[in-house]
Amino acid sequence: MSECVIAGRVDGLLSLDAANVLWAGSTAGSAVPTAAAVFTSSPADVQAGYVLLSRRVVAMVQAGGGAWGVSEIEVRRAAAEMRTVEMDRQDLVRIGPFGGAPKPEQGKGTLLRWRERLARELQEAGGPGRAARDNSGRPSHLAGIDWRRILVERSRGRTARSWWLPRAVVRLLDAAEHAETQWLQATRPRRANMPVTQPPERSGQPRATDRRQATSPDGPTAPPRPYNGELQSQLYSVLSRKPGISRKVAGWACAVCRTVPAAVLDHCHEHGYVRAPVCHSCNTQERPDHLYSNDIRVAGHYTRLFDTHVVDWLRHWHRCPGCRARTTLPLAHLAAWTAYVACRSQRPTHRDARGSRGRKPCGALRVSWTGDHHAPQSCVFTVVVDFCPSGEHRVLAQVPYREAAEQFRTWLAATAPAVAAAAGPDRIDDLPTQPRPVIPDTSGEGLALF
Repeated sequence: MSECVIAGRVDGLLSLDAANVLWAGSTAGSAVPTAAAVFTSSPADVQAGYVLLSRRVVAMVQAGGGAWGVSEIEVRRAAAEMRTVEMDRQDLVRIGPFGGAPKPEQGKGTLLRWRERLARELQEAGGPGRAARDNSGRPSHLAGIDWRRILVERSRGRTARSWWLPRAVVRLLDAAEHAETQWLQATRPRRANMPVTQPPERSGQPRATDRRQATSPDGPTAPPRPYNGELQSQLYSVLSRKPGISRKVAGWACAVCRTVPAAVLDHCHEHGYVRAPVCHSCNTQERPDHLYSNDIRVAGHYTRLFDTHVVDWLRHWHRCPGCRARTTLPLAHLAAWTAYVACRSQRPTHRDARGSRGRKPCGALRVSWTGDHHAPQSCVFTVVVDFCPSGEHRVLAQVPYREAAEQFRTWLAATAPAVAAAAGPDRIDDLPTQPRPVIPDTSGEGLALF
């Protein structure tokens, strides 16, 4: 993960209005839409003493005459970071609602728990088009991002709805939240002794006698440490009840992407074992696009799961002793693999509508299964293509679970030899003879089994 809390450079101060102009101009070409007036609208507040932009904490400094300003070089660096973010608007992560009322605001001028802040604004305003505004009428922002322009709201029926953001933005906001948390922890002793009319001063920041120069030192931050299997073979039902486990999880980097702090414990719902601490983005990405209790759509993010980053994900799934011993995947993941990989050659194609000579897969893949997910070996996978011009709901294949599992083992040995070499029943001594019941997942609708 790139550095979160960056030391400032003495490069002159900009007024807040001038900084707004610089930010808007410097991020005009970024893939992620940015907000205007980031230094003069919520959550910016001189009482807080800083503004969060991209992954950076940009300090507000009081110059001569009492006017507030920010370091020009810090604004430029934050804008440069924002321009490097690549965003796929189709690769979405669900961010809510997940039930329960939003928690109360933790403190004016902070971006802590951006999901709760966003959910509060949406629920209070009644929708993304009427989200909350500050006292000046400007809409609030998240780390300088105009999230309203990329928020997707999906409805099911008259009342059910869900909110989604692009995965790249979710990862950026998670990194921003971590940067802010580290900055607040580093400056808490000084902030506690400051009068409320003053922004917090940090070591290296100019004192009242010389406020023409602005700095923003790192402070004693603690970057998340790599995960090295410390929770291996532990049961989620036991570990999740231990006091302080959430704080411990947040101390690790995500075990999959290894770029942002972990936020949740990913676990195998079929066998009940903890896999590893992961970030919200990776935890959502590994879940199939769930339609019904036994029916999933094989969405575009499977390119990452079973193609571009396949070894990382296979290693992660096999952190579960049950899956590793049986050299397979949980039922829903094996179903998705069967549709995406084993049945790839059977999927119909058509000419690319953009005029090129190539062909592209047609329709949308979907896989369902019959049988009891408590006894997956009794299941049969049915792979179909929806919305295909040559015949909607065209059935590609029906594959028994045992056959799919055998095909997966062969493919695993060729694709990830190191992962395959560590798998098998002779590698596990303490595995229960019977799979554990599926653990219900309460973090979202229709997301059990994963």
